[in-house]
Amino acid sequence: MQTNSVEPVTDIVSGDGELASPPWHTDMRRGLSSEQVAEERVRFGRNVVDSTARRTWWRTLWEVLREPMFLLLLAASGIYFVLGDVSEALTLLAFVMAIVFLTVFQSHRTARILDSLRELSAPRAQVLRDGQRQLVSAAELVPGDVVFVDEGARVPADGVVTEAHELSVDESLLTGESVSVSKSVARANALAQEDPYGQLFFGSMVVQGQGQMVVTATGLNTTLGRIGKSLTGISEARSPLQLETRTFVNRFASVAIVLCLLLVAAYRLRSGGWLPGVLAGITLAMGILPEEIPVILTVFMALGARRIADDGVLTRRMSAIETLGQTSVLCVDKTGTLTQNRMSVRVLFAQGKWQVIDQATRHIEEAYHELIEYLVLASEIEPVDPMERAFHEAGRVGLAGTGRLHKDWSLVHEYALTPELPAMSHAWHTPELDHHAVACKGAPEAVCALCHLGERETQAVLDQAAQMASGGLRVLGVAKARHSQAEWPEKQHEFAFTFVGLVGLLDPVRPEVAGAITECQAAGIRVVMITGDYPSTALAIAAEVGIDGARIVSGQEVAAMNDSQLREAIKNVDVFARVKPDQKLRLVNAFRESGHVVAMTGDGVNDAPALKAAHIGIAMGLRGAEVAREVASLVLLRDDFAPIVSAIRLGRRIYANLVQAISYTIAVHIPMIAATMIPVLVGWPPMLAPIHIVFLQLVIDPVCSIVFENEPERENLMRLPPRRVGARLLSGRALAQGATAGALAAILVLGLYAGLLTQGYEQPLARTLAFVSLVAGNVALIFVIRVLPQSGARAEVRRQNRYLWIVLAVTGVALLLLMTVPALARLFGLVALLNQGGGV
Repeated sequence: MQTNSVEPVTDIVSGDGELASPPWHTDMRRGLSSEQVAEERVRFGRNVVDSTARRTWWRTLWEVLREPMFLLLLAASGIYFVLGDVSEALTLLAFVMAIVFLTVFQSHRTARILDSLRELSAPRAQVLRDGQRQLVSAAELVPGDVVFVDEGARVPADGVVTEAHELSVDESLLTGESVSVSKSVARANALAQEDPYGQLFFGSMVVQGQGQMVVTATGLNTTLGRIGKSLTGISEARSPLQLETRTFVNRFASVAIVLCLLLVAAYRLRSGGWLPGVLAGITLAMGILPEEIPVILTVFMALGARRIADDGVLTRRMSAIETLGQTSVLCVDKTGTLTQNRMSVRVLFAQGKWQVIDQATRHIEEAYHELIEYLVLASEIEPVDPMERAFHEAGRVGLAGTGRLHKDWSLVHEYALTPELPAMSHAWHTPELDHHAVACKGAPEAVCALCHLGERETQAVLDQAAQMASGGLRVLGVAKARHSQAEWPEKQHEFAFTFVGLVGLLDPVRPEVAGAITECQAAGIRVVMITGDYPSTALAIAAEVGIDGARIVSGQEVAAMNDSQLREAIKNVDVFARVKPDQKLRLVNAFRESGHVVAMTGDGVNDAPALKAAHIGIAMGLRGAEVAREVASLVLLRDDFAPIVSAIRLGRRIYANLVQAISYTIAVHIPMIAATMIPVLVGWPPMLAPIHIVFLQLVIDPVCSIVFENEPERENLMRLPPRRVGARLLSGRALAQGATAGALAAILVLGLYAGLLTQGYEQPLARTLAFVSLVAGNVALIFVIRVLPQSGARAEVRRQNRYLWIVLAVTGVALLLLMTVPALARLFGLVALLNQGGGV
């Protein structure tokens, strides 16, 4: 393992050993002030390399104007002009403008929602400003900012290294070389780019260690920006649902072309005119084309992502929303997900005895002072991790006035924790001693191995650790060593460590977790705990939150199993302990190969492969590494379990409402197609014209994209099993139900039209009554689709949806105006029913 000396500096050292001012004369202890940041941002702009333009109204308008429906409407208007029906043509054009406005508004609103979600998922940076460490969007960085980088982070700008702790960076995005580059504190010539080992470059990834840098270039002025390279890469591939709906729409379009040509030919044979036949064909095409479906899919996914974000989960990939309803296994970590990640020292074990620490504890016995002393020394000087904060707090309270808090000692060497050796060591320069003090903390078994304890001694320590862990505590071992030689050992094993003791930390379970897990289990979702903690700790937490811990498998047992044995083991095991990151990937793949849809949480660099392999990778937004967030489908805006369950619930609701919306689209197009085709084929006067289709579209579009999107969830939504893998958006049953409902509406409308014509009513009056019945049928189909059972759900009366009543009220007012204003009725080729001698 490579180790580096710790190199803290307050200024950049020049080549001749003289201190040089940092770039932009930054105060390294306070960073830039808010006023300086504002000035630099005006001068240099946002720290953005990708030049993807935000969605504009004009761009959205241009996309809408190219839609087939719009082109058909323009063609119909042109034919009306040729036929001499100027008023009809102008009316149709007015409706065209209304449809364009509504479509542009909806599309632009959806695009802006997606833009805002992308901004939420943008990289962030830890920066020192006004003397405070802050978390800001990387786009807000300016030259002169003091930025902290650590393992798993994407370097947010170009800069020079001012502090390095085993810092190693992957620069393959720039160089193409996959070998990581070690970084050290920059010299003055780093600014002239003559010291690449003292520089960090925008877009590179920190693969080991941590450090601090001063930003020297942002945005297009960075190395990445100058070569014009984009971090966004290739756009996301179409999801299975997008491919399915695209195929569905294309099939409808093919059918529409054939039917339209047949209708034009039939009209020509019956009437001898081409233009009226073409107009009838256009009307039919407008009635057949389900152009709402792609819009519905986009709107549902965008608004669904916003709903999920409101519940604390950021959607990085829209396809994850589709998959949420299929989730059958949810793999979660313990610390910070099931627990609160607010640790406190609860039990100390040293010199063969132990002491419990709680709120009533006023004094820590002297026998445990050395244990706390070396716990603090083995922790970061300025801790961020809750566990190390707990150690510092225990030292502040328990060691006050004892002389064991060493403010004058300086950290000179460190050894990082690795998957192979889960222990870390810090070496300190001690002014009053003739040697360096080395402090180590880590997994009890790893510390025992470093101390070269005998089998009996090791077993005694591990038995004590297991007893502490059985109470749900996280247990660490502590050791100490002296080092007097000039050279530092390559490995921690080369130190002569002495065992000091054990510490047990309490991390309380989140109060809402047990209920959320019960909800998952009722929904047919297995919750599997995968933790690096002690088996006894994992079992205690599992029992508290309601996870089946009847059998537990350790990482050591996982390593001993082949893939077949592992697939067999996971059938009945819900708790995995002492698991290493590479074993998480094996577990995810085993669940996948067993036919499960897997969602998994993770936060570290080593979790990235497993997050990527899972159907839904869920990264921790607050404590997660940047690389984990990049590969994940979902990012938790607050690191706990409840938002995951909320996201699954919302994913099921979004999908169920999408099925309803598309079922309604299919159902409502059937009477429109029948009312356009059948009168022409049997020799009746045409019932529908393009303007009638436009009116119906103004009802259908908001019903699909607003009403059904806002449908409340069914009461038994989270008591249904997960949707099976490979299930089509519309099952044969759902398709048959929608088609049957639409066919019944078509029979009633055409039956009314035929009956009125047969009884001798004039065609305008028959068309008027049939058109009113068609609108009423469309409205009735909303209620029919709402109460139809879906994929195992029983039929039920739905809760109120205020958007439904708003749309129905607007439709009713529009229809009332059409039936009461003669001039308006004439534009539609109808008669004003309520003005014919007091009504019909």
